[in-house]
Amino acid sequence: MNAPVESPRPATLDRDGIAARIPHSGSMCLLDALLQWSPEQALCRATSHRDTANPLRSPGGLLSPVAIEYASQVMALHGALTAAPGSVPSAGFLAAARGVNLHVARLDDVSGPLLVSVTRVAGADAQALYQFELRDDTGRLLVDGRATVVLNTPLPRPATSAAH
Repeated sequence: MNAPVESPRPATLDRDGIAARIPHSGSMCLLDALLQWSPEQALCRATSHRDTANPLRSPGGLLSPVAIEYASQVMALHGALTAAPGSVPSAGFLAAARGVNLHVARLDDVSGPLLVSVTRVAGADAQALYQFELRDDTGRLLVDGRATVVLNTPLPRPATSAAH
């Protein structure tokens, strides 16, 4: 009998598994667990919104626009999971967030975990369009919107001036 082979595309991940696949580490890795995913979507859980040491926290608390960063990390994870086996996931950056609806003012006063879902609605080699939602553990919608991620595009380098 053959021994089972560990899947390069796990069904779920813990925080360490997520951090190994996205460009965020330490306290900037905001996600605790990947709960499920498919080629079109991903769902993660986060509790870092309750952490008083959250690096995105302002003097007024963890304001709801920070939800875009939570969603961006799930998008990065989704990109890593859907990359061709053996390939390096595409580098990307958030180019735009549109139609963002903030249904709450703050995230740090949400008592339970955040459920962050993304759905890739369009895209090709150079960009991807995602719909995202953050909900509390009762299903209450906290923040939703769309985000465009630009892939495989090097950032422009600043021009160097010649010494006179």
